[in-house]
Amino acid sequence: MKIEILYPEIANLFGDLANIKYMMASVPNCKIIGTDLNTKPAFLTSDDIDLVYMGTMTENAQLIAMDHLEPYKDEIWKAIETGQRFLMTGNAFEIFCKDITDLDDMPINRFPERVNVETKTTRCLGLFDINVKRKVMHRLNSLYLGKYGDLDVVGFKSIFTYAEPNAVLPPLFETVKGPGLDNSKMGEGIHYRNFMATYLTGPLMVLNPKFMIRFLLECGETQINPPHMGAAMAAYEQRLMEFRNDKINYTL
Repeated sequence: MKIEILYPEIANLFGDLANIKYMMASVPNCKIIGTDLNTKPAFLTSDDIDLVYMGTMTENAQLIAMDHLEPYKDEIWKAIETGQRFLMTGNAFEIFCKDITDLDDMPINRFPERVNVETKTTRCLGLFDINVKRKVMHRLNSLYLGKYGDLDVVGFKSIFTYAEPNAVLPPLFETVKGPGLDNSKMGEGIHYRNFMATYLTGPLMVLNPKFMIRFLLECGETQINPPHMGAAMAAYEQRLMEFRNDKINYTL
């Protein structure tokens, strides 16, 4: 399996890179490509990348990532349409949305050609018709319980934003408890072709070993042997029991 990590030097908040470390430790001969900000993404020039991953980043880092991906946005969309597999966690997927509107004061603007200070709107890559609303003075911390098919998925959110799709996009997870993509009870994340994205952090794969195994199977892996599976499953079952408790406060 070959995994490309986009911009690990800036997209590495909340321990999200542990998602890749856990997958790497679970399959034999897994190769990691770390694409830095000075390099064209490998999946655009090679047809053997099994997964493209990007994790959570700061608001200013989002602007940097958008700036570097802008020249390739048509190629990226073609890759999405032809089935390239992506996984975006935290706020990484917002880069591919239509725009981000700040409802509070804006972060420092170092990209005047992308950010309209009058409308407080940041122009994103525009690959998905999704408007993102951001409140930098009102962080949402919450728990989340959802379903991926027949699997229970648990996770955490720590975000300033919520996303409003203007067209019907299949969610990645069916919401059971906690806020979905737009802070309502709707589904969480998006799942368009093989493009998978979620606000959930945790890291997602470490918290959900069953989901990781299902995900790797969908990537075409057949030899999957997660380390310390007994301890990982015990922690997952304990967390799942706690999240199902009706007395638990989902918004922290």
